[in-house]
Amino acid sequence: MIKIPTILYKRRILEQITPYIFTDDIIVLHGARQVGKTHILYYLAKIVQEKGELAHFIDLEDGRLKEILDKGTESFISYLKEEGLISQNKLFVFIDEIQYLENPSSFLKIIADHHKNIKLFVSGSSSFNIKSKFKDSLVGRTVNFDIFNLSFEEFLLFKDYHINFNEVYTTKKIEELVELYEEYIKYGGYPKIVLTPEVDKKSKYINQIIDTYVKKDVRDLAEINDIDKFNRLLETLASQSGKLLNITELANTINISRITLEKYLFILEETYIIKLVRPYSENKRKELFKTPKVFFFDTGLMNILWLKEFPKEILGEIFETSIFSELIKRYGLQAVYFWRNTDQREIDFILKDKNVLLPIEAKLNFARVDVSAMKYFSEEYNINKYKTVALYGSKGDKSDLVYPWEI
Repeated sequence: MIKIPTILYKRRILEQITPYIFTDDIIVLHGARQVGKTHILYYLAKIVQEKGELAHFIDLEDGRLKEILDKGTESFISYLKEEGLISQNKLFVFIDEIQYLENPSSFLKIIADHHKNIKLFVSGSSSFNIKSKFKDSLVGRTVNFDIFNLSFEEFLLFKDYHINFNEVYTTKKIEELVELYEEYIKYGGYPKIVLTPEVDKKSKYINQIIDTYVKKDVRDLAEINDIDKFNRLLETLASQSGKLLNITELANTINISRITLEKYLFILEETYIIKLVRPYSENKRKELFKTPKVFFFDTGLMNILWLKEFPKEILGEIFETSIFSELIKRYGLQAVYFWRNTDQREIDFILKDKNVLLPIEAKLNFARVDVSAMKYFSEEYNINKYKTVALYGSKGDKSDLVYPWEI
């Protein structure tokens, strides 16, 4: 019987995961450290136990348990028998930090193929580490889910602020939501940061995440020797979130080779620190289609790396990064692009959801709305919708103007 934490929050991703709880698939949760993967495993275990099923939790940061599983499936089955967990009924096993195993691919494959009475749920803190250890033999046996830090909707849930997003709000309610969104993007969406009320503690916890997880994980994976240059890279990338990424210029600025920089960027993407957003293009003669933009997933992390403190006011770069993060959480990693053509027309985001295109501009204030580029794009691609998302000012009754929580 797993001891479930007293307070559990229902993350949005659970709606996608729950249909697979009682299938034969291995459930794999990918995501950065500290974004709540363990919490989600506990929530799933709670569902299983409420159905009267037998569940067991294994944390592979415990070296003793890692040693047992590294010895192979026979050692694992013996351990389960010793714990009195093997019976005629199905056993649901939740394994946290699967990347610590020497050969997780072989372990999972044998369990999936030869021990049908064991259902596995596993989490891993590095997509790169998992992918490098997971082999093609797992194809068809796993269902994978990306876990991100909290969305604004989840942030409100963690703050115990209940709201129906389908309602029409009063001016007072909108002002409350604006203040909450300011808090959300100043400090970011890591669950521990959201649940900590004191600002100085938020800062300390964010710096611990940077030092203990971000730098350590990436340093280990990328085998980084020059720590100072890597730290400068992180700070520079944070200052450029939302901007075009010039690889050659950045390599020269940091004084590292282009090959080394590309390796670092790859690792930073695979550990869910940054995302390189590609340009959307169907007309390669008129559109710039090579240079990506860089975005951070978490604005709190970005702020501390860039500004060394939480901002006193919301800057345009921070707001745009927050909108990127919201879109990714709602629509997925492969759904978000930007657009720019040779005439210098540019649109912050092109959302491609089920092959339907939606241009989106992010502006701090509705008073600064300029839809000329979106109108041009809409005519070129024969679409009839676009949106501008802003935080301040009045949107009136225009359907193409939305607040961040209305995306």
